[in-house]
Amino acid sequence: MAEAAAQAHTAPEAPPAGKSATFREVLSSGEFRAIWLADFTSIAGDQFARVALTVLTYERTRSALLTAMTYAASYLPWLIGGLVLSDLADRYPRRNVMITADLARMVLVAAMITPGMPLWGMVVLLFAVTTLNAPFQGARSALRAAILPGDRYALGVAISQMTRQAGIVGGFVAGGVIVTSVGARQALLIDAGTFAFSALMLTRVRARPAPARAHSSRLAEIMAGVTLVIGDRRLRTLMLLAWLAAFCTLAEPLAVPYAADLRHGAVAAGLIFAAGPLGSAVGSAVLTRLVRPSVRLRWMGPMAVASGLILVACLAGTGLKLTLVILAIAGVAGGYQVAANAAFIAATPDSRRGQAYGLANAGLMISQGVVYVIAGAAVALATPAVVVAGGGAVGAAAACWLLVIWRRESAPRRDEER
Repeated sequence: MAEAAAQAHTAPEAPPAGKSATFREVLSSGEFRAIWLADFTSIAGDQFARVALTVLTYERTRSALLTAMTYAASYLPWLIGGLVLSDLADRYPRRNVMITADLARMVLVAAMITPGMPLWGMVVLLFAVTTLNAPFQGARSALRAAILPGDRYALGVAISQMTRQAGIVGGFVAGGVIVTSVGARQALLIDAGTFAFSALMLTRVRARPAPARAHSSRLAEIMAGVTLVIGDRRLRTLMLLAWLAAFCTLAEPLAVPYAADLRHGAVAAGLIFAAGPLGSAVGSAVLTRLVRPSVRLRWMGPMAVASGLILVACLAGTGLKLTLVILAIAGVAGGYQVAANAAFIAATPDSRRGQAYGLANAGLMISQGVVYVIAGAAVALATPAVVVAGGGAVGAAAACWLLVIWRRESAPRRDEER
C-alpha cells in the first residue's frame, strides 16, 4: 500500500466530485478509437481461428475429444502468458509492445497455413499466439488508462466490453460462415490479416516512454508483480470480485445442454449464450453513464452479490423465456465488473499497471476454465438449471465475503476524505 501511495501521482486524475464522464468525451479521443478498433478486429479474428482449427481438427481426426482439446488450447496459455510475459507491458513502451505482439501473432497465424503443417504444429502455434494475449492486453489496459484519465477510463472499459462481446459472438458466427464458404485455411489467413490491421491502427496512438522503474531479473520482476496484486488487500479484493464471473456465467458453457433440457434447439442455445453478455453490456452502460463514480464503488459489492443470487431463480424450472430474463438480469448486475476494473487500475502504480492487469486477467481466464470444466462434469449428475443456480449461489456467497472485506478496507479511506 505504501508503494501505491508513493506513486499516486501516476494514477488517472479523479473527475470533479459528483461528475460523470460522457461517451462523447471518450469517443472523441482518436487514440482511444484506434485502440478500440484494433482490439475489436483482433478479437473477431481470434474467433475465426478457433472455428477454423476446430473444424480442421475434426476433419482430420473425427475425434470430439481432440477437437475439444484443440479449442481448450486457445485458453490454457494464459497461465504462462499472464505470469511470465505480462510484465513486458511495463518494461517497454506499451504501444510498441502491442504492435510487436500483433505482428508476431500475424506471422504465427500465417505459418499455420503452411502446406504440410501437421495438426500438432497448428496447436503449438495457436498456443504461442494466445500466450501473446497477456502482454498485449496488459499494455492495452495501461495505455487506455493514460489516454482516458479519471472517470473516462471506466466508460472506455464499458465501451470495450460491449464491443468485445459483440466481437466474440459476431466472430463465431462470421467464422462459421467464412469456414463454410471459403475453407478453414482461408479463415486463418483472414485472422492473420486482422492482426496486421490492428498493428496499423496502433500506429495512430502517440508513442509514450516506458514507465520509469528499476529493472531487475525476470524472476524478481514476476515476483514483484505477484506480491503487489496478492499482498495489497484492496487490489486482491477487486481482483477476486472480477473472478466471480466464473460462477455467474455458467449458462454460457452449458448453453447447448440447457436448451436441450428446456426442449429447444440451437436457436435457443444461442439465445442462452447471448442473454448474459447482453445484460452485462446494458448494465455496464447504465452504471458508467448514469451513476456517479463514488456511488459505483458503493454499489459494486451488492451488485456482485445480486449477479449470483439472481441465478438461484433458475431452480424454479422455468421455461425458456423466463430463463432468458433471469440470465439477462443477472448480466445487468454483472455490470459491476466495470467499476471493479476501473478501481483496480486506479489503485495500481503505473509502473506495474500492465503486469497487474495481465496477472488478474490470467487468473480470471484460468478460473473460468476450471469452473466451466467442473460445471460440465456436474451436468452428468444434475440438470443444467441446477448447476447454473448452484454456481450462482456459490458466487453470491463469495461476493458477500468480499463485500465485507471491501467495506472494511474502504472505511478508513472515507474517514480520511471527511
